[in-house]
Amino acid sequence: MTYTDKSYPATVADFYLDKYEITVGRFRQFVKAGMGTQSSSPASGTGAHPLITGSGWDSTWNTNLAATTAALTANLKCNSGSQTWTDTAAGGNESRPQNCISWYEAFAFCAWDGGRLATEAEWNYAAAGGSEQREYPWGSGTDYTKASYDCMGDGNTTCALTDLIVVGSKPAGNGKWGHADLAGNVWELTLDWYASSYSIPCDNCADLAAAYYRVVRGGDFNGIASLLRSANRDGFVAPDGRYNDLGARCARNSL
Repeated sequence: MTYTDKSYPATVADFYLDKYEITVGRFRQFVKAGMGTQSSSPASGTGAHPLITGSGWDSTWNTNLAATTAALTANLKCNSGSQTWTDTAAGGNESRPQNCISWYEAFAFCAWDGGRLATEAEWNYAAAGGSEQREYPWGSGTDYTKASYDCMGDGNTTCALTDLIVVGSKPAGNGKWGHADLAGNVWELTLDWYASSYSIPCDNCADLAAAYYRVVRGGDFNGIASLLRSANRDGFVAPDGRYNDLGARCARNSL
């Protein structure tokens, strides 16, 4: 759909959305705390949206977490050329987005960090500037120099780790409320399962009906330009999938 399509209205209650995607440095603190494994999984019901029943952690998901911290960190090395995780804090990676995480790990991290995953409607609200329905987080116009899009955007045909830029490096591309990297860098996981069309009407909604893929938003550093539009949505990620262009950002309750 185009960004001017008003066929899918949504209402969202007040919420907070982190300015930045989850960075390696933040995720490292999670790992150091021994979290993200089967023996230190979130408590049942944590990480819930306060107005959406059944949106918290389900204890049956525990087995989808790594058995040990060593197994977790091994899983974070999903791409030798452009994974951001390193076993020790080194170089400039600590401020790059954490990629190669699964949906379960993203959920567990946000819950541990006092937040939760944003619903698709909440993410869209932030990227589109609410009722402004912005074409891109920065507004209208295809000025891709504002996007966190340093690979295909600069004409390269092969993407590398350096194309995953430090979060907040392109403030000209920030959204209406100052959120960085809503277009590019890594796809951002949301709470929702992917369905071919939105739930209507959407009043603090999330699609919790089990499907195969989770919704991701925002495009990435090595995709095509049209994927950077605020209205673009995709669902190519199984909840246990991990990719070098996949990450997340946390939301927080205001109630």
